Amino acid sequence: MREADLYAPVKAPLEAQGYEVKAEIGDCDVLARRGKEPPVVVEMKLTFSLALVMQGVARQTMFDHVYLAVPVSSDRGWKLRYKDIIRLCRRLGLGLLAVKHGGVEAHLDPGPYQPRLNARKAGRLIREFDRRVGDPNTGGTTGIKRMTAYRQDALLCAAHLAAHGPSTAAEVAKTTGVERAGQMFRADHYGWFERVERGVYTLTPKGAVEALGERVRPD
Repeated sequence: MREADLYAPVKAPLEAQGYEVKAEIGDCDVLARRGKEPPVVVEMKLTFSLALVMQGVARQTMFDHVYLAVPVSSDRGWKLRYKDIIRLCRRLGLGLLAVKHGGVEAHLDPGPYQPRLNARKAGRLIREFDRRVGDPNTGGTTGIKRMTAYRQDALLCAAHLAAHGPSTAAEVAKTTGVERAGQMFRADHYGWFERVERGVYTLTPKGAVEALGERVRPD
């Protein structure tokens, strides 16, 4: 497929809505007008890319109604990226047209967008920031175990049990400062803790191997 193959499928529905459509007007791939209404611009590319987005953003300096048009060559690839593509276009105020089987589907119309902040998720991140001791991770790394505030607390609890033997959650919380020690023992997210009697916990063999092999606090 050539980029020029997208023109006819994009032009036809615009003309059907009463627009006069012309190609390659200045830097615009497609420019459409209907009477005195605001013009409509369509930028086309064979794949959804940063170059296409930048073209659309550049046209927004002249016109309000700007669409990006791409062919849907693979349902699987389109579906995997669809939510991210829609989210980006909506955030930038760009419309999105999908060219498929010689036709066009409008998935998003251009317009102003003010994202609604996710206060719950933001609060969770701030709490993680405040609770985490030091900066034990390296930004940009992938495929490695992350040190979280939860894991740091679990390591502190494990170190206490290793040093003092079976203990109550209250004792561990008081000594380590991990107020949620009891909750962590009951949840046993890592498989490090086990209850030996009511309210008393000890370290499992797995906990002795995994937890004690890690640094409790960063240097």
